[in-house]
Amino acid sequence: MSKITFLVTLMLCVLFSSCDSNKNSKTVKKKTNIILIYADDLGVGLLGQEGQKIIKTPHIDALAREGMRFTNAYSNMLCAPARASLITGLRDCRAEKFEITPGAMYKKISTENVSYAQIENRINKALRPISEDQVFLGQIAKEAGYKTGQIGKLEWGFSATDQQMKRHGWDYYYGYLDHVRAHGFYPPFLFENGKKVNIKGNTLANSGKSGEPETPENRAERHNLKGKVQYSQNLFMNKALNFMEANRDKPFFLYFPTQLPHGPVSIPEIHSDFINDDRLTTIEKEYASMVKMLDDNVGQLMQKLKALELDQNTIVIFTADNGHEIYYAQEGRVLKPYANIETGKRFDNVAHKYYSHLAGDVFDGNGGQAGLKRSNLQGGIRVPLLIRWPDQVKPGKTSERLIANYDLLSTLAEATGFSKTFHTDGISFYDELVSSSKGDEHTSIVYSSYTGPTLITKEGWKLRTDLKKNVFELFFLPDDYKEEHDLSGEHPIKVEALKKELLKVCEGDFRNGLYTDKGNILTVSKGENN
Repeated sequence: MSKITFLVTLMLCVLFSSCDSNKNSKTVKKKTNIILIYADDLGVGLLGQEGQKIIKTPHIDALAREGMRFTNAYSNMLCAPARASLITGLRDCRAEKFEITPGAMYKKISTENVSYAQIENRINKALRPISEDQVFLGQIAKEAGYKTGQIGKLEWGFSATDQQMKRHGWDYYYGYLDHVRAHGFYPPFLFENGKKVNIKGNTLANSGKSGEPETPENRAERHNLKGKVQYSQNLFMNKALNFMEANRDKPFFLYFPTQLPHGPVSIPEIHSDFINDDRLTTIEKEYASMVKMLDDNVGQLMQKLKALELDQNTIVIFTADNGHEIYYAQEGRVLKPYANIETGKRFDNVAHKYYSHLAGDVFDGNGGQAGLKRSNLQGGIRVPLLIRWPDQVKPGKTSERLIANYDLLSTLAEATGFSKTFHTDGISFYDELVSSSKGDEHTSIVYSSYTGPTLITKEGWKLRTDLKKNVFELFFLPDDYKEEHDLSGEHPIKVEALKKELLKVCEGDFRNGLYTDKGNILTVSKGENN
């Protein structure tokens, strides 16, 4: 009897132990993976789900169809401040600016007798020490238990270092450490976890960057493939897919800041969709192929998630750093510097604002809005934002919530379970993603620009400045998508109220929202880096 009792007792223990184990396995759910795709200079008008007529973007459109589309999302008007705001969760209108280093620092490895270590040391010594309290996008995911990776056009800068990358929380990174070299798509070297990686067959110090606008000489330079063997975006895609594969059994956060479709135009071949499209010039076909490649890459990432059986447990975010830019200017077609194609008169973005139909842009890349990249008009700062999250985000949902790119850090902090207290100018929109509740919202958001700051309210009022011209324009965006009707004369009380609010956010000086490329460590010329 004692043996039987022992055996029964043993079996019951095993059974209850198994039940407890199963119970725990159900309550401990694997963290949701995150992929953040950050397009470069992608205006809202270039996407099919936003009305693009020439370029088909089915894979990006599917993110909107299967997830959530935000129609009132904003970012900075330029690459460097946009990426800084994204990964810090802070505005760019403060007295203490984001530090801006010159671009092309690492080009000196090819053109001068300067080593990788010497360049890094110079930058690191010039940068301010990073506060222990400062929190970064990669850091929140890493400390929440994620494997973090960044692949592509790395960080802000315009030149970054391994020390910065590690402090910002990246377990793994691969790509360009400076943004001027990223204007070419055939780099002789890239960087991987603090090591310089030579790219076989790519021999050009400028990474194969060609000239613009379109001329016979620039076209010949672009099509000359001597020293151009490996296209950077293909290298990045391979690394991204490998990162996903390597981390399939653990939660990962992949930040994928692509070069596409930033110019100058460069693509290995014209996509079959455009070869026989008589609406387009050669360079327009090539530019369209860059947008198409970006869409194809999104499709590859989604296909990989499905192959790894991770697509139901991965948040996929698609957005861009700033609004549309034209890299396919051609005499008699689109003029650059930007001007009315019929009159030749330059756009000043006050009395004569940029519009696609006046400039000859066949793609209408800014979606009919005024302005382009570098301006605080809608075409420069309104960006696409799509979020797919199966079982959490209702498919096909559209939100008009006012969102700034500096909201993503706090949103992902909540999504990953990051618990540390940190300072941010952003507001998490996590509740709106996973429920019908909106939670806290911005009453207004603010961005800098080359002409001065702009403020946009939750209700749709917009105060934009051109400080050099002493201009404060007032628009009501729900009724004036194209910013054609300045209402400042009709609503002086509203103007004064918004100016007061803007001045407070700019810490007492509107000039804190007047962006320049001059960082507080080194000096660069305007427009050189972006």
